[in-house]
Amino acid sequence: MLFYRESNRFLALALMSAVFFLGGCASNKATSLDALKSVPDYQYLIGPGDNVNIFVWRNPEVSTSVPVRPDGRITTPLVEDLQASGKTPTELARDVEKVLSTYIKDPSVTVVITGFIGPYSQQIRVVGEAAQPRALPYKEKMTLLDVMIAVGGLTEYAAGNQTTLVRRINGKEHSYTVKAADLVKDGNIAANVYMLPGDILIIPESWF
Repeated sequence: MLFYRESNRFLALALMSAVFFLGGCASNKATSLDALKSVPDYQYLIGPGDNVNIFVWRNPEVSTSVPVRPDGRITTPLVEDLQASGKTPTELARDVEKVLSTYIKDPSVTVVITGFIGPYSQQIRVVGEAAQPRALPYKEKMTLLDVMIAVGGLTEYAAGNQTTLVRRINGKEHSYTVKAADLVKDGNIAANVYMLPGDILIIPESWF
């Protein structure tokens, strides 16, 4: 247990240091949470581990269900090693149609996704003093409260109000301080903010 906590603490400190080094330190530290109170439209992107159901109209022999491989590709009847990860279901359907058009006249393809893991670049990562630090699939309009529930809240050692949210905006790392303790322990809903795909939450340990 002690080894786990020390490893977890080391990982959180290492991530914090990397964020400050790559993101420009305090120059990107937000003094307001206004930027976190809204969320843009979201389109789900396929990721490794998702299950892809491909329906080809009037061609059941090439309709199938396959998993997205760890390399992000799929193989189906007549379609080999097609990149799926990072695409929307509609984009993948059009790509499958393009390949099948060599063999089938005017194929019409529908892609349905199940599993919903998504690419790693869109997952929410929680490290540090969360009860169950881990990566979470992003869901539309996901909030800090949703994430805290999913990871089991804060540990008794957490400095929750010093939680850092790291977000990439236009290719640059930005960091914000969010008050996870006020939200989780005191029920202060004003501390709730929206998450975006790829966000990282770093929950430090209290020194007191």
